[in-house]
Amino acid sequence: MPKRDFTMPVAELAQMLARQAEAVCRHYLPAGRREGRYWLVGDVHNTPGRSLFVRLSGGGTGKGAAGRWQDAAEGTHGDLLDLIRENCGLTEFRDVAEEARRFLGLAGSDSAPAAVSIDPAPNNSDDTEDMAAQVQRSARRLFAKAQSLPGTLGDAYLRRRGITSAALTRIGALRFHSRCFYRVTPDAQPELWPALIAAVTDLAGMITGVHRTWLDPGGFDRIRLGKAPFETPRRALGHLLGHAVRFGLANGLDVLVAGEGIETMLSLRCVLPAMPMAASLSAGHLAALLLPAGLRRLYIARDADSAGDRAVASLTERAIAAGIEALVLSPRLGDFNDDLRELGIAELRANLRGQIAPEDVARFMIYG
Repeated sequence: MPKRDFTMPVAELAQMLARQAEAVCRHYLPAGRREGRYWLVGDVHNTPGRSLFVRLSGGGTGKGAAGRWQDAAEGTHGDLLDLIRENCGLTEFRDVAEEARRFLGLAGSDSAPAAVSIDPAPNNSDDTEDMAAQVQRSARRLFAKAQSLPGTLGDAYLRRRGITSAALTRIGALRFHSRCFYRVTPDAQPELWPALIAAVTDLAGMITGVHRTWLDPGGFDRIRLGKAPFETPRRALGHLLGHAVRFGLANGLDVLVAGEGIETMLSLRCVLPAMPMAASLSAGHLAALLLPAGLRRLYIARDADSAGDRAVASLTERAIAAGIEALVLSPRLGDFNDDLRELGIAELRANLRGQIAPEDVARFMIYG
């Protein structure tokens, strides 16, 4: 039986978990499965899918270490301590360490002390910082190599989703790449597919990452809605947390609409083309969105699901605490792109008109 140690440094605890990476995955992510050197699952919350990759073998530290994981759709990454924290919904490191020790068989009795000597976490190591910088540079290079959107398959994809010319006017955050690498798994041979490329930026306008939506050059159907025939046709690269794909200025705003998906926010732009908007790309990132200084009113575009409700509640609480008026915009269907495609722009406009402050209707809404 392993010796009980209640003052184990963080790095040592993470390494012990990494040596049992597959067992950790089978315990916390049982909806996934092993493929080669990786455990594949939808996300850290054990959703079925293939977006999150956990490395099951490798070196002791750095990018290729066992236990390192990345969620290609969310753009998040970390070690197994991070995974346990997110999976169990823990906020205090003391609780994360206790849960890790319990899994490893190191936890003591209820009366045993649980003090932990907190060393700098592995995520703050030079290796991790270098890796993060390299990923951000790769994201910026990819966006720079992509072409402007008008007239491309990316443009056609958005228009088939009901997005109007008004919504796509002066959209600098979106580009198109005709031959963007896609790997089914990290070890798979790359394939070349067309992709819509979106720049993720901070409040200063600096690109911190990109979001890619791979597209089907063969056509558009009502199941995939023009996306490539992959289980995860959307993936992020770079640093996303707190940042967003922005339509309009980032700073100097008094009004902002924030939501999850790119298509969702572009659908709102069909009737509110002058209102600044931010697509955070997921519910988790919406909850953590950084709000610009001077913001007076925040509209939160809700996706009609449990994750969307949690994100709205979290962001609303943060906005109110910062002295910002927070108003929720609710679709009639699953999201605002569903509303646009299924109900039409007139119904979308009527629904939004009843939820937006009268002065903002006069200021931002267009008719036609």
